[in-house]
Amino acid sequence: MKATTNGRLNNVPDCFITIPQASSTHTIQMRSLPEIGDSKQATYNQENIIGRSFPIYTYSHSGDRSITMQVHFFIIEEQDAERNLQDLRAIQSAVYPRPGADGAPYMPPVICQLRCGALLAKQEVVCAVLQSYSVKFPTEVAWYEGGAGNYCPYRFDVDTQWLTVYTSSALPYQDRIFQMGV
Repeated sequence: MKATTNGRLNNVPDCFITIPQASSTHTIQMRSLPEIGDSKQATYNQENIIGRSFPIYTYSHSGDRSITMQVHFFIIEEQDAERNLQDLRAIQSAVYPRPGADGAPYMPPVICQLRCGALLAKQEVVCAVLQSYSVKFPTEVAWYEGGAGNYCPYRFDVDTQWLTVYTSSALPYQDRIFQMGV
């Protein structure tokens, strides 16, 4: 796959973040490969036995599956500055609660969808909630002032940490993870 066509960044096929909005969805299409980390742990209890030289370990439960993703943003064309800032605002919005309904003061933040080829799952999106994001606007690169004075740097990164979520009827077991990744 070519990274550019005539100097323009190409979208990375099948690599995106979809973030639900009030009445639609916002899809952040990756234009460079994000740096991805994927971790999960199993917890074992230690059972001490009198006269035994070491304890027996029994499985207790599995921990959360956590996905970290560093998303890279670049300005190549004039409209990239506005798109990058919209994508950043969409990411930021995913950690805030939604307005409540039927007398409730709020609803939890949205459930997003992650996909990057077969890295996270073979044929499905991974449903996840955004636990945190961090963005730092570098000063060692030029900034695009634009007509609106938006001061968007020509390159910046957003670090995100996601927690995967499942419905109780679709909890992942070993064979499902091995076959499909989710």
